[in-house]
Amino acid sequence: MAILRGGKRIGGFDIRIGLPRDRSLDDVQSDPRLRQKAGGNPESTIGRFQSMVNEAEGFQRKARFYVNFTLPNGVSGDDEEIQGFSTQSQLRAMNQDQNKRRVQAFCSEISMPAREGAQKEIRHNGPVRKFVYDHTYSDITATFYTDKFMRERTFFEMWQKAAFSNSTHNMNYYNDYVAPLDIFALGQFASRQERDDITYGVRLFECYPKTISEVQFSHEANAIQTFTVTFSYRYWVNFFLDRAGQVDVGQSDFKQPTVKRAGGIFGGLISKLPPEIRRAGRDVLNELRRKAPIGRITGGRVFPPFKIPPLNI
Repeated sequence: MAILRGGKRIGGFDIRIGLPRDRSLDDVQSDPRLRQKAGGNPESTIGRFQSMVNEAEGFQRKARFYVNFTLPNGVSGDDEEIQGFSTQSQLRAMNQDQNKRRVQAFCSEISMPAREGAQKEIRHNGPVRKFVYDHTYSDITATFYTDKFMRERTFFEMWQKAAFSNSTHNMNYYNDYVAPLDIFALGQFASRQERDDITYGVRLFECYPKTISEVQFSHEANAIQTFTVTFSYRYWVNFFLDRAGQVDVGQSDFKQPTVKRAGGIFGGLISKLPPEIRRAGRDVLNELRRKAPIGRITGGRVFPPFKIPPLNI
């Protein structure tokens, strides 16, 4: 609240002037605190640590991830040996409708796959050397929430059924029931106006839902129902290293804080007015911008003969 405030209507404009109680923000752009360095000494141990954290733009959060499932081709055969998807239209419906997006959104927990180099010890002289002769991949398990219709579980039952027939018990071809699976870590880049951008990603090739867990019910708890799916796959690759070849990472940034000044000629003039009449001048100019012929068309974004951005003083 202002100590003293008054107003008068002049020529169709409501001019108001007041004396504020707090004047600490009158000259923010000249505040000496803005010339201080951000953080401590960047050449110290803690400064280098802060630089490395800043370079990574923060640590990765466990809850920032996204999983993308792609159903396999399935098979279209006789009525007695339908395995998985009876028609291509049924496959497209499962791939494109909201059920697939729901499954991806309801994935509450998943692990990025591990990779182990199998080694064999060989002794020539002295301590043994361990030579890598193979690399192996272990299965991963994902946990899903499920709605009352258990459509998320049905999604993986359809995928699993693409490998065999319940009626004839015949097995399908390998390429008809395996599909890729993508797991992405999400984060935010300071250089982009995007909250959830991909910061790391892996693709699992020739993936298959080997095990769909049981669903347990109990009167003892009224918790959200979940189930797990264990996926087997042939191998995985890092999107940035093995697929794209480049990775976009954060950079250390010790720039000084800045205050955005009002743009345009008139905006610069108004910013130099005393604080008591700055608001009145801004209101008058904004009203003129909206009433000018070009201003009425552009909503005040263009004001002849200059293009002036909105004033936030």
